Formats: sequence, structure tokens, C-alpha cells
Amino acid sequence: MANIQYSLQLYTLREETGKDFIGTLEKVAKLGYQGVEFAGYGGIKAYQMRKELDRLGLKASSSHVQLSLLESELEQVIEYQQIIGSQHVVCPVLPTERRSKEAYFELIPILNAIGRKCHEAGITLSYHNHDFELVKLDNGKMPLELLLEETNSEWVKAEFDIYWLTKAGEDPVLWLKRYGGRTPLVHIKDMTTDGDEFFAELGTGGVNLDGVLKQGEQSKVEWFVVEQDRSRSLPLDSIEISMNYLKSKKLITF
Repeated sequence: MANIQYSLQLYTLREETGKDFIGTLEKVAKLGYQGVEFAGYGGIKAYQMRKELDRLGLKASSSHVQLSLLESELEQVIEYQQIIGSQHVVCPVLPTERRSKEAYFELIPILNAIGRKCHEAGITLSYHNHDFELVKLDNGKMPLELLLEETNSEWVKAEFDIYWLTKAGEDPVLWLKRYGGRTPLVHIKDMTTDGDEFFAELGTGGVNLDGVLKQGEQSKVEWFVVEQDRSRSLPLDSIEISMNYLKSKKLITF
């Protein structure tokens, strides 16, 4: 898995970046993460962000950008990615009003259009799932299946979130095998084994991390992205525990 890299979704450290964005990037780099996945830029201009990333030896693995911005400001979104060196933009979540069967069918040509323009600019568009896309519609299809089957496989990829797949009763390894070559980004997360099924540091829960990590190269994953939506401890402590897990597996040397 030497070709796969490991980044951190900065949503995990949203309170920290809100106080000191660059200082937080410095801490992420010091822990050994090879890149970061953005969920906003803290008002920092693209050229300044690229300068700081280069200084810290970090790569921009990807950026989460709300669907409304992908629809209304795509050129600006693409330009920012190109400057910071990000080759991946991700639609992170759908607003509640766009989660009906009719809305999913309406979304298909929208994703294709956005994905085509990104593709032409050398950027890959991916769709990030939660668990609501894994509840079957009245046609027997899960929305996530529908979106991937009905969109152009060259223009629209997936960023599977293995926590939400597991929480929905799905096997993330099987999903990676099924859509091999279409999952350049994967959110690796763990889940507590108690009744809460809460977000957990890597290696402390019950998600099949070993299976996912082993499948990564075969499925042509480029980046495994660590994310912990919420933490029972300090987020910086949580991401250090997750990094230590990756180091223990000899996936990252530092």
C-alpha cells in the first residue's frame, strides 16, 4: 500500500481551525499526516494556503464543498483546487430537502454536469455518503447505488465513509470491491462497540479497518482520509491516537 497516502479531514478540528487555522495545520503535519482534506479554508486565499501547505510538507488531498457552491460557483471552486494542488473535490452531504427519490433522480444530471466540468479541468468529483443514502427506496435501490449506477463513472466517483456504511449494516469491504477503481478517496473511521455506536479513534472500535486497508490498493484508493466527526476527548488527542494506529500498522513511517 505504498502508493496510498493518508490525510486528515479538517472538520475533525473545526474548533481549532476556527481559532488558528495555520497553527492547526502545523500540528497536523507534526503528527505525521501526509495531507489534509479541507472543509472550508478559514478565509485564507488560495496562494497563501498553497504556500503554507508547501512549507509544512502537506498535500491538499481533497476539499469538501457544499452542493450549492458546486452548482453556483464551480469555476471558483476549481480554481482554488488547482492553486492549492488538490485533485479532488467532494460533495459532502445533501440538504434534507434533496433526499427524496425524486430529488435523487434530479441530482443525477447535476452531478454529471459538475463532474464533467471538473474532469475537463483535471479535478475529480466524488460523492461522500452518510447512512441516509443506504436506506432502500421503493424501487429497491439504495440512493447511493442509484447515484453511482446512473452517473458517468468517469465524471462522478465516490468517497465511501466506512463508519456510515458499517452503521447502516453494510460491509465497507464489499462496497470497495463492488466499485473498485471508482473510490479514489475513503474516509477511514472507527465506531464504538457499545450501544451508542459513537465515533471512535482508529483501532479502538469495531469497524473492519484491516479489511478496508488491505482492500485499498486493489480498489485503487489514492487517499485514506481520517475523520472523527465528534470526539469524547480532545480532537487533537483523538487524531494522534488514530495516527499512532496507522504507524503501528506500518502504513506511515515518520
